[in-house]
Amino acid sequence: ARRVGFLASLALLALLAVTPSRARPANVSSLKDKSPSSKEDNEILPPDHLNGVKMEMDGHLNKDFHQEVFLGKEMEEFEEDSEPRRNRKKLIEIFSKVDINKDRSISAKEMQRWIMEKTEEHFQEAVRENKLSFRAVDPDGDGHVTWDEYRVKFLASKGFNEKEVAEKIKKNEELKVDEETQEVLESLKDRWFQADNPPADQLLNEQEFLSFLHPEHSRGMLKYMVKEIVRDLDQDGDKKLTLSEFISLPMGTVENQHGQEIDDDWVKERKKEFQEVIDANKDGIVTMEELEEYMDPMNEYNALNEAKQMIAVADENQNHNLELEEILKYSEYFTGSKLMDYARNVHEEF
Repeated sequence: ARRVGFLASLALLALLAVTPSRARPANVSSLKDKSPSSKEDNEILPPDHLNGVKMEMDGHLNKDFHQEVFLGKEMEEFEEDSEPRRNRKKLIEIFSKVDINKDRSISAKEMQRWIMEKTEEHFQEAVRENKLSFRAVDPDGDGHVTWDEYRVKFLASKGFNEKEVAEKIKKNEELKVDEETQEVLESLKDRWFQADNPPADQLLNEQEFLSFLHPEHSRGMLKYMVKEIVRDLDQDGDKKLTLSEFISLPMGTVENQHGQEIDDDWVKERKKEFQEVIDANKDGIVTMEELEEYMDPMNEYNALNEAKQMIAVADENQNHNLELEEILKYSEYFTGSKLMDYARNVHEEF
């Protein structure tokens, strides 16, 4: 049986972050407030989904990865704007930016450069958001946060009374929290101290807090994240992943046909990713080192491989490049938005 570990706790974090207050577990303490937590409060929690990273923190594949590394910050524009003609114009503008040498064709090298640029864009956005998040957990503005200070803010974001929690922690009194919240706290504490760079002072500055929230851009935290993912998926305890371990279903048995179809897709997608991408030396085993390379968003070799795969999806004329017509035809893969009459007036607009 799968053991519940760090990643299960992170999955719970994601659930807590989007769950209304009325849906909280029944076992709550008298410290709880009635007011629901705000979006700003929840931004202090480590996200399960990391933009531009191929795998979620809970070990699921990132379904939006291709769109994130092709659109960067412009993802929301395609989500919010469903007008095909405007979307087509935006996509043409992006094509012209990727096509550095202006030969009206995108090569793997051009796409690689673009992927790296968009990944860096996501990271800079994370840095900006982190400034706000750090300010929320460092109200006195001294530039350092203790675990107890963070713990108070975390519990406040979960609906506990902040003043009462702070007082109990100050007096070293026991906090009566439900079992699930306690499990999340213990997992967060491990991650918190892992983000404390040497020489460890048991305080996090703004940069260390960024590593806490976004481990993908810290080599030490990336290793830690990979270790936790492997621990959650590894069934025989050898600290490596076989194909069967990687594709094993996260939930119990299939209860209906719809569930069967979802499970079939899960297995198919993960098998393809394991064999074609993650298992670099094709020996049927994924080591922590291979998974770390796969998870590293700034790995140029991975970006080139990704560029070649993205080109292959839409490369109908098999010239190993992408022309504008091909990207427009496969717009749903690149942008999540399906264009109608994709070829209409292409040459006039371009």
